[in-house]
Amino acid sequence: MESNPIWHVLHVRPRCEKKVAEYCASKSIEFYLPLREETKLYQRRKVTVKKPVFSGYVFVAFGPGERDTVFKSNHIVRVLEVHDQTGFLRDISQIRCALEIDPTLGACDAFQAGSRVRIGEGPFQGLEGVVQVVKGKTRVLLNIEMLGQAVAVEIGMELLEKID
Repeated sequence: MESNPIWHVLHVRPRCEKKVAEYCASKSIEFYLPLREETKLYQRRKVTVKKPVFSGYVFVAFGPGERDTVFKSNHIVRVLEVHDQTGFLRDISQIRCALEIDPTLGACDAFQAGSRVRIGEGPFQGLEGVVQVVKGKTRVLLNIEMLGQAVAVEIGMELLEKID
C-alpha cells in the first residue's frame, strides 16, 4: 500500500460491488463499500441480505502506483476523481456512522434545495445534512455530493439545528 493514497469513486459493472471490495481486500487496498440490510420473505422464510447503499459504486483509496492493480479486477467501468478529499472523507464518515446506527438505511436522490442542518439530539446527534420534507415527514439527507445521492434519515424538526 502506498504512503499517501487518494480516495477515488469507482463506477463498477452492475452487481460487481462486492467482487471489487473482495478484490481490494485481497490486494490490501483500502476501500469502503457501504452496505445496508434488507429482509425479504422467501417461501415463509425471512432472509436478510446485505446490499450496496450506492448501487454501482465502491470508494477506494490508492496511489498512482496501485492504479493498474485496481483496474486488473476487470469489474471497473471508470474512475471518478475526488477533488475535495476532506469533504469526501467527512461525507463517507457520516454515512458510516448513520449505517452503524440503522443498517437498513437506503440511498435516495440528493437535493440541492433546502437548509443545511446538524442533528442536535438522539442517536444521529452531530450528523449534518440537508432538510427535505416528504408527505409531512422531515428527513435529513446525508449527501455524497459527488454521486448526487444521499442516505435519508427521518428525524423530528425539533432535533435539528440550522447551520449558517
